[in-house]
Amino acid sequence: MEKRVLIVYAHQSSGSFNAAAKDAAVEVFTAQGCTVQVSDLYVMKFKATATAEDITGEVKNADHFRYAQETNLAWEEGKLCADITEEQRKLTEADLIIFQFPMYWFTVPAIMKGWIDRVLTLGFAYSQEKRYSQGIFKDKKAMLSFTTGSHESMFSSNGINGDMNVTLWPLQNGILHYCGFQVLAPQIFWAPSHIPSEVRGTMLEGWRTRLQGVLGEKPLYFTPLDCFDREKGYQLKPEVHEKHATKEFGLTVGIHLGMALPPNNQMKAGV
Repeated sequence: MEKRVLIVYAHQSSGSFNAAAKDAAVEVFTAQGCTVQVSDLYVMKFKATATAEDITGEVKNADHFRYAQETNLAWEEGKLCADITEEQRKLTEADLIIFQFPMYWFTVPAIMKGWIDRVLTLGFAYSQEKRYSQGIFKDKKAMLSFTTGSHESMFSSNGINGDMNVTLWPLQNGILHYCGFQVLAPQIFWAPSHIPSEVRGTMLEGWRTRLQGVLGEKPLYFTPLDCFDREKGYQLKPEVHEKHATKEFGLTVGIHLGMALPPNNQMKAGV
């Protein structure tokens, strides 16, 4: 079957390395017969703030406005504003979502965070019952593709920026996996503004090569939801803890059990 790809893209310049990475993805996927849509957030002037303006008509409780609850009701009643519903349509249709961006302050740019805050609404993207490994988007794949301002050595376990695996945990576990996505290993372009042009070219060729088979890649490992006891505040079940007690490393970067972090847990599949 024809695959559908959504690229959520956040960079101000069409001459940027991020633009080149985005264009490479569009070209490769299109050549494979995929349908590709790009949400170019700066060109769209996508609104980054989550406010009551995201709901058409009256809100239910204007005195104590709660965004998650109000947008959940608006989603159920078809009263979310047009830019949100359009992005939700694109996401619903997609088999793979790629977030392409320059890392700002160890996370996504504000305009992309606004897309996450506004598009991934309660009910549409997650619920109390449907999250993590049992999440709404468990049949979809998602990945981060981004540039850094610092060299790879600075994001190592003994580098000044700290372990990139730790940096990625809130984004990949707390957003993508939380919504159920099968999270593919990130594509990290280390410090492209600080390297020669021929090395940047090599980076892009490596990305093109990976894109040829990315839809068939295995996702990163996250501890399944059924390993946690809901009645005890979603603590890891004793039998799971005991089974892992003799291992060298913790389960994941976040669920480490006080043990050493599993190397590259958030950067490579199968670890």
